[in-house]
Amino acid sequence: MSAWHDGNPPPLTTPTFPHAPRSTHPPRILFLYGSLRERAFSRLLAEEAARVMEGLGAEVRWFHAHDLPMKAPQFEEHPKVLELRALSEWSEGQVWSCPELHGAITGVFKNQLDWIPLNIGAVRPTQGRTLAVLQVSGGSQSFNVVNTLRLLGRWMRMITIPNQSSVPKAWQEFHEDGRMKDSELRDRVVDVMEELWKFTLLTRDHRDFLVDRYSERREADAKAAAAGRPQDRMGREGL
Repeated sequence: MSAWHDGNPPPLTTPTFPHAPRSTHPPRILFLYGSLRERAFSRLLAEEAARVMEGLGAEVRWFHAHDLPMKAPQFEEHPKVLELRALSEWSEGQVWSCPELHGAITGVFKNQLDWIPLNIGAVRPTQGRTLAVLQVSGGSQSFNVVNTLRLLGRWMRMITIPNQSSVPKAWQEFHEDGRMKDSELRDRVVDVMEELWKFTLLTRDHRDFLVDRYSERREADAKAAAAGRPQDRMGREGL
């Protein structure tokens, strides 16, 4: 039990919805995908989704993981790591597209998420961002990947939208030029992107309010109060 759990929890206060000015710039959407293949269907699916988002008016940016090192302490300042973290901080929403490999997400995709910490100092690169999840499979339709991506999005404190896209037999769903064939599967991609657009517009100006937590406020207040007492600074700053 933490030191601030002294049997006297602070009283509850009713959250007051902030009346902040609405942003007018295009929604900022970051796309990540989970394969390094030249003709990667997870990338083709993401590219189709990006065309939809751009058609709706979003600003789209990409992270390409080809030169991203495996997660290890000695690579914290690697240019690709810094690029990925900056893009995540820039984003207001994200789209994750990943193939299924052995019933799970690929190492290529997981490595990207491993490089995005829950916080960098006072900055939380993913908290409160909206998220849409997509997957491709080589065989029959599966939801293993999108379910795993939802779990990861929740862990990273993102607002994962209800809709999702899972494309089976992806090798037969794209033209040679990379465009997705007109089908019910493509219609679902459009549905998902429209939903992400709406959720991003609704939440982007209020994400700090939406993810503000009682437990974290209590911890911060307790530590701030303790910092003012010399006996609590011993071992950290000294007297």
